[in-house]
Amino acid sequence: MPASPSTARAINDRLALRLLQQEGPLTAGQLKQLTGLSRPTVADLVERLTAAGLIAVVGEAGEQRRGPNARLYGIVAGLAHLAALDVRTEGVSVVVTDLLGSVLAEASVPIGDETGTGSAVEQAVTLVERTAKEAGADRLHTVGIGAPGLIDPATGELRDSSGLPEWHRRLVAALDDRLAARVLVENETNLAALAEQRVGSARDRDTFVLLWLGHGIGAAVVLDGTLRRGASGGTGEIGFLPVPGTAGLPSATACDGGFHSLAGAAAIVELAEQYGVVAPPSPQEPHAAALVRAAASGVPASGAAGSFLDALADRVAIGAASVIAVLDPGCVVLAGEIGQAGGEALAGRVQERLTRLSPLPTEVRASWLGGGAVLRGALLMAREGAQDELFAR
Repeated sequence: MPASPSTARAINDRLALRLLQQEGPLTAGQLKQLTGLSRPTVADLVERLTAAGLIAVVGEAGEQRRGPNARLYGIVAGLAHLAALDVRTEGVSVVVTDLLGSVLAEASVPIGDETGTGSAVEQAVTLVERTAKEAGADRLHTVGIGAPGLIDPATGELRDSSGLPEWHRRLVAALDDRLAARVLVENETNLAALAEQRVGSARDRDTFVLLWLGHGIGAAVVLDGTLRRGASGGTGEIGFLPVPGTAGLPSATACDGGFHSLAGAAAIVELAEQYGVVAPPSPQEPHAAALVRAAASGVPASGAAGSFLDALADRVAIGAASVIAVLDPGCVVLAGEIGQAGGEALAGRVQERLTRLSPLPTEVRASWLGGGAVLRGALLMAREGAQDELFAR
């Protein structure tokens, strides 16, 4: 059955808004070309969306740069304010943006292991409130949170996980209560994969696995353009993967003896000590990342640095080969601070080893975004969630 006039108008409006989301500001002529709609239909939808306060003239385009045909229409950036949080065991980072993702303010706060649950939650919430105020936001429309642990696929809530601070789960409820904003939560590694796929090293891949190498270790699986979470939200808990080369086996409550014991940050620091690789510590990243960057900075890395990278690649390839044998993703992104620090020097070594370990052709790429991928992914999640809700009206 043909759509009713009101339904057709809604479909056309959403199509135009989606194009403005993806392409940025467009002229009416460009909207006509991209949508395939008639000139009068485009003129009507531009008038409707402008009257609704969703789009506005943001500039002019073309050689003449004047007249109605040159007007560039874009989504109204100030329609809503968003916040994105990267929640780690050692602290919180937050960024506040407009509806288009332009950064207005950002900040972070360290939270030590000795901090009580209530104090940790208060520090984090206060940080978000203060950063929003600095950004000039009276209220936040949507907050996107990236956190370690399992996200319940049925409720979307962060599940209680052993080994993770209690304040992580409490923070979500506190933000929901104090901010009166829409709060969205996703596993940090999954958000990193979203960011790498949209604006990072996996932009041309619909199927890939992201291997997170940071303070902790994890993986995200994207198949046919869809993020896969698993029955309990645990897809990618690769730190628990039993692998050769460890002193024992992991358990249901601890990943000691699993792949984490080979490729986690602490294990990499110990490996670097064995090869005499040193680097000055940095408060901005795990020390393991500084060590890997120092080793990979030589072109090509040789001597002790090269041997260290060879040994690290041996370890990373063991976990990656297990994932490849099951999923055949065709591409593995070495992400997180350590994956980015290793760059092509580490990625090339891992790919060389996978060629020997697996009959399935797999490209290995270094992350473009590093540790910042989680915050970028949380922002993308918040932005898309807010735009979908606002545009649905």
